[in-house]
Amino acid sequence: MIKGIQEFYSQISGSYDLINKLLTLGLDAYWRKKAVKMAVKRSPQTGRILDICSGTGQTAAGLGQSLPSNNNTRIIAADFSSHMLKIAKDRTNKRSLNNICFVLTDAGNLPFKDNLFDIITITFATRNLAAAPGHLLKSFREFYRVLKPGGWFLNLETSQPPVKFIKKLFHLYVKLTVVPIGWGISGSKGSYAYLSNSIRSFYSAKELAETMVEAGFETVTWKNLSFGVAALHKARKYNGL
Repeated sequence: MIKGIQEFYSQISGSYDLINKLLTLGLDAYWRKKAVKMAVKRSPQTGRILDICSGTGQTAAGLGQSLPSNNNTRIIAADFSSHMLKIAKDRTNKRSLNNICFVLTDAGNLPFKDNLFDIITITFATRNLAAAPGHLLKSFREFYRVLKPGGWFLNLETSQPPVKFIKKLFHLYVKLTVVPIGWGISGSKGSYAYLSNSIRSFYSAKELAETMVEAGFETVTWKNLSFGVAALHKARKYNGL
């Protein structure tokens, strides 16, 4: 992962959740709940879920709280920022969640053996994996490697609305709000200038699905959320059946 991005997230970790809530008008929590619900629905009775690029642990905590009490699945929250993981640990401690553990690692070079996880989730971090040429495909191939045959990869990310008029409005909103609000609250102009640019230049839902297929995934589908400003992809690793 590019070191500059890691530094960005260290700088904004304390205000990250608040700014996301403001910029998305609270929709980030709604979208995240959909991803969590999809993951829980596919979780085995006893298994492992990897929440990669877990950040402040919102998705990991959501998974931990949503799994049935008789479900013994373990959640591994992994991220490249120790500052973010500290916030994630505090969040799970406050909620008394004991089915989550934490790993400091790069998404493109995972310290896990092949075919280990039943489900992999990533929420609002895929754009960062695309910051360096070839890194997104490399990361997706790592996800494929550590996923069990028949396992599911769930990806929630901002996207490009398919309707041109809505896309123009979305890009204008991002351009006018992300830097002023993010900079004003976090004090880091560079971080939110990067985030603003990455949102407007990221793949469409179809392009992202094509990258998943290139990485080896099958049965790749997606659902556009809120007129397509975000998309929830699901993809499966071939199980040989």
